[in-house]
Amino acid sequence: MAIVQQGSFLTLHYRLAGPAGDVINTFEDKPATLTLGNSELSPALEARLIGMQEGARATFELAAGEAFGERNPEMQQWVPGKLLDALADPDEQYHVGEVVEFPTPDGHGTYAGAVVRVGSEGDARAMLVDFNHPLAGRAVSFEVYVIGVL
Repeated sequence: MAIVQQGSFLTLHYRLAGPAGDVINTFEDKPATLTLGNSELSPALEARLIGMQEGARATFELAAGEAFGERNPEMQQWVPGKLLDALADPDEQYHVGEVVEFPTPDGHGTYAGAVVRVGSEGDARAMLVDFNHPLAGRAVSFEVYVIGVL
């Protein structure tokens, strides 16, 4: 049987859960495919996969902050309404808890953040967005089933 190592191409099911429950769960849908070492999972999660055999199942408990780092207060930033209007439909309504995607400066990708607050003094369209990973600073349960290893 094939064994997971750095650079392996994997097909797997996985579930990431924090204190509030599942954040990602592929067991209910199609399996994920990824290459280990391409930063598709955090380094702490990838380290848990190294040495697993094809067909193996495991659950790992990671301490608070281990999987996605500590929460960084500087990752909460105000996005002005003027910028929102330039990036999306000016009539779009945003709600606390909603995850919003923004284009990267080079326009070739996106990044996401969760809306913390809508509206600020003098700018009703502005919103405070938390760009931390949703599980940053939290204990994480990582359940995995390695379906295939190439």
